[in-house]
Amino acid sequence: MANLKNFINQFNVVSQCRQYRITLWQCPTFLFLIMGLIIIVVMAATYFIARLYTGPEIVILLESIVTSVLFIIGHLIIRGFDGLAKLNATMSDFISIASHQLRTPLTHLRWTIELLLEDKNLGATPKQLEHLAYIKDNSKRMVTLVNDLLNVSRIERGSLVLKPSGFFIEKLITDIVNDFAGTAQAHNIFLETNISTNLPSTYADPDKIHEVLQNLIDNAIRYTLNKGNILVKAEKKNNFVLVSVKDSGVGIPKEDYVKIFQKFFRSQNAMKYQTEGTGLGLFIAKGIIRASGGQIGFTSEEGQGTTFWFTLPIIKL
Repeated sequence: MANLKNFINQFNVVSQCRQYRITLWQCPTFLFLIMGLIIIVVMAATYFIARLYTGPEIVILLESIVTSVLFIIGHLIIRGFDGLAKLNATMSDFISIASHQLRTPLTHLRWTIELLLEDKNLGATPKQLEHLAYIKDNSKRMVTLVNDLLNVSRIERGSLVLKPSGFFIEKLITDIVNDFAGTAQAHNIFLETNISTNLPSTYADPDKIHEVLQNLIDNAIRYTLNKGNILVKAEKKNNFVLVSVKDSGVGIPKEDYVKIFQKFFRSQNAMKYQTEGTGLGLFIAKGIIRASGGQIGFTSEEGQGTTFWFTLPIIKL
């Protein structure tokens, strides 16, 4: 039933145009539909007119009129796409500028709070220290959000800066899993690894891959219920190293599969268990992995769990 509904929604031109916040006559989808209808009508009309009138002048006139109309609609379609491209570029510019302007004061605020908390001569009451710690945590969250927005802007511009080098994925996985061990234990989740022996070194930006894997494990913990299991696996596959994060969590509904790597997207199923989140992590992860020469994907069954995987090229000796 859900698949049928999604199929029908694909033909809801008005709804699609509203998503772009533009009028119907600026919407490429609507204009393509109008062009198709005109072509069908004209083909039928040409056939009947050709049968009724022996003179070619009528047919030529009709074809000239239709050609002019199609040319105008084609021009409107191009303008529609051009407008959407400009709008997307403007939004990307705004995000980039705003993020740059916000990151510096937020970073300074965080450093100032950390200095205050470390100052033993501050003389603050326990309640005041609690408030400062709360501000510190929220400023850290804001800095993370700003950095994510900057990464999104760079990925969309194709200007994501990578510093690739050869490294062994085994150590990176071990370090991240150790960092999450306490969090997993607090959520009553069994977190384990299965890393093949003698894995070849990979060639990518270790800091960015750390960010990707950290995001995948964090998501797995967030959406795995108590007494669940998470397995982080790494193995060699052809000329790549395949890394996967498998959980026994809530899973992803099939209707959300095509949207899962879109920016700002969070499925309704996920928001039932975690209200916080920006929906940027998987978009950024996909951008980093593809820029590193690898692929990223997932398999999932709602209520059973999800496995996210990515590949990285190995160093050829």
